[in-house]
Amino acid sequence: MITFVGIIISLVCTMLGYVLHHGQISVLIQPTEFIIIFGCAIGIFLGSNGMVVAKASVGAISGLLKAKPITKSSYLNLLKMLYSLFTLARKDGLLGLEQHVENPGSSDIFNTNPEFLANHHATELLCDTLKVILTGSVSSHDLSDMMETDIDIAHEEEMVPSEAIQNVGDAMPAVGIVAAVLGVIITMGKIGGEAAAIGKSVAAALVGTFIGILSGYTIFFPIARAISIKVKAEGPYLQCIRHALVSFARGDAPLTCVEFARRSIEPHVRPSFSEMEETCKSK
Repeated sequence: MITFVGIIISLVCTMLGYVLHHGQISVLIQPTEFIIIFGCAIGIFLGSNGMVVAKASVGAISGLLKAKPITKSSYLNLLKMLYSLFTLARKDGLLGLEQHVENPGSSDIFNTNPEFLANHHATELLCDTLKVILTGSVSSHDLSDMMETDIDIAHEEEMVPSEAIQNVGDAMPAVGIVAAVLGVIITMGKIGGEAAAIGKSVAAALVGTFIGILSGYTIFFPIARAISIKVKAEGPYLQCIRHALVSFARGDAPLTCVEFARRSIEPHVRPSFSEMEETCKSK
């Protein structure tokens, strides 16, 4: 949500400064310039990426409206959930995990952490890896490589909308120049006419450059950057799960497994050992 607040602040301040300089808003309302610029933007986006990326980008943009930062509380809930799983496996054996990983939506352990269940990448990473561990046919080293590959592929896929929107944003100033050149061509046909008509035509052409630059830097760039930051923030969350599972596959004690996971968390949101221990062992 804060992304769109920032965009609105940028646009409002730009227009406010223009009005305070005695500019007329009506001069900026040039429908033909908007058609050229944003029509080109849509065409560039679809031509470069296709419908699959377009749908993913719409989802990524809408996700910014409800995005929640991954906090210390998020990690504490994750560590507690992992500790519960590993303790269950220590108590009832690996087969005790089967019902949980086969249907995570109905698992009483997973349902204690709705934030985790809402993250389909995290859920699939944990459940699919535990299924592999249940087969007992993969070493902890190979398991680590397997999860690293999974995380890298997921990261690349999630970054595609950000890169696609950023590419369009980079092209917008040039598209604005194209619109301005077309306006100048029209203006040249009015040479010899009234000075007011020529001035109006030049102003309309310059609006094209203005819209292109403004939209590129105050709309497309913030959206692309916000999506990128959101995707990168999920990386440490997935790495936390990976370290815990590698330790579990080695046969470490449940508390040791979650300690390995805790050490992989970024320092500014990393819970202390005592906080983790207290949370994990609480009912």
